[in-house]
Amino acid sequence: MGSISLLTLNRGRDLFLPAHGRGRALPRDLKKLLNKRAGIWDLPELPDIGGPLCSTGSIASSQEKSASDFEADYCWYGVNGATGMLQAALLALVRPKKAVLMPRNVHRSLIQACILGDIQPVLFDVPYLADRGHYYPQDLLWLNKVLEAVTSIDVELSAAVLVNPTYHGYSTDLKAQIDRLHQFGLPVLVDEAHGTYFASNLAEGHPVSALKAGADIVVHSLHKSSVGLVQTAVLWSQGEMVDPLSIQRSLGLFQTTSPSSLLLASCEFALRDMKSKSGEDKLISQLAYASDLYQTLLSKGLPFLRTDDPLRLILHTSSKGISGFEADSWFIERGIVGELPEAGTLSFCLGFHSHRGLVRAITKVWNGLIAAKPLSNIYPPFQSPCFPFLTIPNIPCCQASREPSHLVLLNEASHLVSADLICPYPPGIPVVIPGELLNKSRIEWMIEQNKLWPNQIPSQLRVIS
Repeated sequence: MGSISLLTLNRGRDLFLPAHGRGRALPRDLKKLLNKRAGIWDLPELPDIGGPLCSTGSIASSQEKSASDFEADYCWYGVNGATGMLQAALLALVRPKKAVLMPRNVHRSLIQACILGDIQPVLFDVPYLADRGHYYPQDLLWLNKVLEAVTSIDVELSAAVLVNPTYHGYSTDLKAQIDRLHQFGLPVLVDEAHGTYFASNLAEGHPVSALKAGADIVVHSLHKSSVGLVQTAVLWSQGEMVDPLSIQRSLGLFQTTSPSSLLLASCEFALRDMKSKSGEDKLISQLAYASDLYQTLLSKGLPFLRTDDPLRLILHTSSKGISGFEADSWFIERGIVGELPEAGTLSFCLGFHSHRGLVRAITKVWNGLIAAKPLSNIYPPFQSPCFPFLTIPNIPCCQASREPSHLVLLNEASHLVSADLICPYPPGIPVVIPGELLNKSRIEWMIEQNKLWPNQIPSQLRVIS
């Protein structure tokens, strides 16, 4: 992300998460709380306060009000990020030894939940954008092909997971897919960590929230796509397909028994801000600003890619023969710190605060990079990871992660079973999961990626002995 000194001194332009822009967009009430005597807000689960899993106290009342405000049946605040909420949700949905259907671009936390809960993941491949090296969410036609393929294998599914939007801001029509999965008899968990503000239902022409689309469980990250502090998240439940008591019990497995009162307050303030008149006005204004910013940058010839989330800007560096890592270093040295460099792109997160003079700053830095870099060939299309359309681990994830194992070089791993979970982070999408049989094409792809992703794709991995 850049040098610690740069971030500590707060120099330059911050275009990375958390979305509150290093405090600029924090809710007014949270700023007031933070301005009080240091530590006055650091409280235990006192009787009047309670906690996320208590039936009484101010936190329970706050969660009930949030559920009502967002038209969900139940709401739980979380202080260990969307990771803990997703893991608790999956264990509430699927019993040990049972299977769950999920896209190949799920977050690593859900594979870790499969390891913890001895759950069998059935992973389906998703569309791949070869010009930039990004996954793209499937549509209903693609999902129907997945469900048709599932009927031909000997596995009994207990639930399904969808991811919307993706880390890069690509979105799809959720309602039709959720309805189809319900017809298939499956409750649906949606990882909407990067789409919290969709639940405002304010932005016409922007993606519909998974809550409105009818998902049974939805997980939001409040620091990635709302104005909460890091580690804050919320889990919503609705409908008759999932027992709320099961969710409550699962949350108890992952939540600390000493939750931070400051983070819990941040959950409430972030959600309250979304539903306030001032919060709605700010969101509408920010989305309009972001759309105008994108169009202006395009008009100046900068290669930004279209996404469904206006607050996510994706600079297509490889279209000019420049890697995202090279561009990231250049931008940081000139005071612009982005969110995610990749082989073909550099992502910026606008968040919910204003950025005066950003068009001029980005244009100047990019044009400077183009002028300084010798002309080179445009990158060839990025190769897909060559995943099978459906993947079921040869050995259960839970067993594979605990079996005796040893390290081998990548070029020696073909036809062996992985004991490792390998995923570039962020965005934390696995390319290999424990129990998965490694074939030659996957190994060759990983070796090639090792050249493109510094320190992200290892040169060796652990396999079952």
